[in-house]
Amino acid sequence: MAKVENAGMVIHPVEDLPAAARFYEQALGLAPLFRDGDRFCAFDAGGVRIALASGSEALTAAPAVSYRVDDVPEVVARLEAAGAVLRRGPETGPDEVRAVLSDPAGNAFVVYARR
Repeated sequence: MAKVENAGMVIHPVEDLPAAARFYEQALGLAPLFRDGDRFCAFDAGGVRIALASGSEALTAAPAVSYRVDDVPEVVARLEAAGAVLRRGPETGPDEVRAVLSDPAGNAFVVYARR
């Protein structure tokens, strides 16, 4: 059975990634881990990764936790059978296969596996 490996990060959708990244780095003092142009940036927040996503990388309208899994389609099927709602995907992104779901209470989350 496919499983969740870990909580990968909390993803915050943003309109202006450069401005948001400056705030998280300068005002909050978070250490940047990596950046992919003006679409995605991740920070270390003391063991929790915070990601900023804009454009096509903004998968949800509100902050969402992402979970790394070993098999996205299998996990999506299991979650749907348990009452989750598939909102988007599975789809292949720049670095991973991912899907956006919501739990039975309507909270969005992402499952992903590295390509």
